[in-house]
Amino acid sequence: MESPQTQTSQKPSSFSIRNIFRPDYERWEGVPPINIYLLRVLFLLMFLFLGKDSLTYILTFKGTWDPMNAMAWSIWASYALLSILGLIHPLKMIPIVLLEICYKVIWLIVVAYPLWTTNQLAGSSAEGMTYVFLPVVLPMLATPWKYTFKKYVLGSKKRN
Repeated sequence: MESPQTQTSQKPSSFSIRNIFRPDYERWEGVPPINIYLLRVLFLLMFLFLGKDSLTYILTFKGTWDPMNAMAWSIWASYALLSILGLIHPLKMIPIVLLEICYKVIWLIVVAYPLWTTNQLAGSSAEGMTYVFLPVVLPMLATPWKYTFKKYVLGSKKRN
């Protein structure tokens, strides 16, 4: 028979909704599992949608590339390919998510917002991309901000 101390020190082996919101210090450096799941979903969606569009465009393109256009498609294809690493190591690939958040928010502020405030967004060439960039809220929600700030802004101290 197990002692009461042994029973309370064991981790529950069953899935619990409550546990996915609790920090996991053993596996995820204090990040709640819900953030890990959301990051993995984000990386999967990035791979599926961005990869399909960018790699199909690159592989089927005929003619001479405009250097700026080629750069944009190459960056998006790189995002898609690197997102595979995000599925395996979600916390290590947070900088890719931060870059995604930054470029989408900047584009929405610089391009879409001025058009929207002057009622010129509807029917413009920027309208379609605006709808693609507006869900930037999803990576913002998936990002474990406390961990991200500690790890990437403050930097972690090396331990001896």
